[in-house]
Amino acid sequence: MKAIRKYGTCFFEQYAQIALSALVSREFDTLVNKDRPDLQSKDGHSIGIEVTRAMEESRTAEKEMLKDLAGLSPSGSDETLDQILEYGYSFGIGKSKYIGARELNYWKMALPMQRILESKVAKAGNGFYGRFDRMGLFVFSKDDLEEEDALKAMNYTISLQKYLDIRYNSLFLADVNDLYMCNLDDGLSAATRLIRYRITPQQRKEFYLEAVHRQINK
Repeated sequence: MKAIRKYGTCFFEQYAQIALSALVSREFDTLVNKDRPDLQSKDGHSIGIEVTRAMEESRTAEKEMLKDLAGLSPSGSDETLDQILEYGYSFGIGKSKYIGARELNYWKMALPMQRILESKVAKAGNGFYGRFDRMGLFVFSKDDLEEEDALKAMNYTISLQKYLDIRYNSLFLADVNDLYMCNLDDGLSAATRLIRYRITPQQRKEFYLEAVHRQINK
C-alpha cells in the first residue's frame, strides 16, 4: 500500500478542471492551479474559477463517525475500498459512503450550500479574487443534487450578486453523478440558464484516476 501523503485540496481543484474540460469545453484544459481563485487562465485575467464545497450540517455527525473508515480498517477486497485506502480519496468513484483520509478535513470544513454561496459571492464582490473577464464558482457536494436544488442555488446566487460590480458569470454544481452548469449572466430566460451534464461510471473512474495521478505527481 502506498503511503498517504500530506492532505491537500488540489485533488478537488484538479478534479473540477478535468470535469469542466471533459463535459463543458476544452477551453478549460489550459487553466492553471493557483490561489484567489483556484483555477485561472494563464494570462491571469480571461477566466477565473473558485472551487469550494458544500455539505448539509446534518452530515457533520455522520462524518465524525466515519473517521475509522478514512483509510484505516475496512475489510474485504472491494476495489472501491482498495482505491480509497491507497489514494486517500473517495469522491468520484461511485456511490460510496466512505470518506477518504485525505479528503476528510475537506468535508469537515464544508458549509451548507446557502452559506457557502453567501460567503463566496461576498468575497468576489469585495474584489478578493481580483477581476477576470469571466468568473466561475465551482461547488462540490457530497450529497446528491437534484435539478430543483441546482435551480434554487442558481436563483439564490443571482439574487445575492444582483447589485454587485464584480459577479460570477457561471455557477457549477457537482456531485458524483452530475455536473450542473448555471449561466448567471443577465438577460437570459430561466429555460436557458441551466444545463445538466450526466457523469457516467466510466467518466467518474477516469476523472478520479486522472485527479489522483496529478496529485501524486505534483
